[in-house]
Amino acid sequence: MLYPLSTLALAPVLIGQGSYVRKVTPRLPEPEGERCGTLGEGPQLRLLILGDSAAAGVGVSHQQDALAGQLVRELARDHCVSWNLLAETGRTAAGVIEALKAAPKAHYDVVLVSVGVNDVTGRTRNGQWVSALKELSDRLINSTGATFVLFTAIPPMHLFPALPQPLRWYLGLRAKQLNTLMKGLCDTGSFEKGRLEYLCVSFPLEHGYMASDGFHPGLDAYRVWAEHSAASIRKLAQNQ
Repeated sequence: MLYPLSTLALAPVLIGQGSYVRKVTPRLPEPEGERCGTLGEGPQLRLLILGDSAAAGVGVSHQQDALAGQLVRELARDHCVSWNLLAETGRTAAGVIEALKAAPKAHYDVVLVSVGVNDVTGRTRNGQWVSALKELSDRLINSTGATFVLFTAIPPMHLFPALPQPLRWYLGLRAKQLNTLMKGLCDTGSFEKGRLEYLCVSFPLEHGYMASDGFHPGLDAYRVWAEHSAASIRKLAQNQ
């Protein structure tokens, strides 16, 4: 109830602040570097990193410092990791599904998904959000063969330095709502061939962890995200 009431009451302010943020926030490019490859020795692990600008590594200059590069190096300590990055700035959950449909057919053991910030700013409705996550989960498990799909929680947007108040509070509130729906799907979603996991990463959104735009992760945030993700993947594999 609070979200729709706030939308009505604060609409003029929110629209003005949103326009201002889009105008003044630097548009950082996606980093250079390889988006697929094989690294390490040991049991084979086929990994897909899927999603939006954070998955794509916006905030650092090279993929080796982004989520993909740091996660693959961490997992390659005890696996032979065959990996692929399918991510692009601006993608919503629905956009991720369309990108996956258009991608060459491939099979993966684990998929790490980063999505939701653009659904928050784009005002994706609850039903649309849950429907998209369900379709994405079904496609990843039944079409790509993924044993595990890890959905990364939407970051705490109420702490993003780039956002002024009350826009920061408003988007943070919506991010929490979508996260609750995502977690509920992961907790109750059951597939014969796979499992969903809600991945909530607790990294500080302070100087040194955020990129220069105050909106995307920086190198240290990607490191924490990669370490947390690798630990979860290893735990899931051990309990399989």
